[in-house]
Amino acid sequence: MDKTRNGIDVMIKIPEYGDSKKIIEFYKQVGKETTYLGFSEGEYQVTEEQQSAMIKEINASGNNIMILAMIDGTIAGIGTISSNNKRIKSKHVGLLGIVISAEYCNAGLGTIMMDYLIKWCKDNGETAKVSLTVRKDNPRAIALYEKFGFETEGVLKKETFIDGEYYDSVVMGLMIKRL
Repeated sequence: MDKTRNGIDVMIKIPEYGDSKKIIEFYKQVGKETTYLGFSEGEYQVTEEQQSAMIKEINASGNNIMILAMIDGTIAGIGTISSNNKRIKSKHVGLLGIVISAEYCNAGLGTIMMDYLIKWCKDNGETAKVSLTVRKDNPRAIALYEKFGFETEGVLKKETFIDGEYYDSVVMGLMIKRL
């Protein structure tokens, strides 16, 4: 059990089949709260059966993980490392994704989740690099990633289009040092 900056207990949990509905509801809620995600409000169109199948596939993999940051039995954040298991040349690279509900932004939840995910990458024996893409106008997320040693590897110009405006994205990476 970890604690946020304001002393709230956080439990990191690996999802089970029964968590599918809560995961879908969480993604639908955060889709309303921010434009920083890869999907917009109403675009997370996954059924419970599909979500359950994703959980089963992730949990069976050695280099993919999904974690749920739980506060009082409710999902407050979801973190993922997604690797391509079918390509030998790139299966050592994990793509990081972190989503935190607006209620818990700036509470230290991102740090708790990053600690867990980076340690998992160091221990899994397969992940040698973690990559991510973040909107350039998301300084809180960029600061979190830099805190963990991520470096900017490039900028994708006008990568996202929202309400008539284009936004650049930053590609960042972290080489994992094995324990």
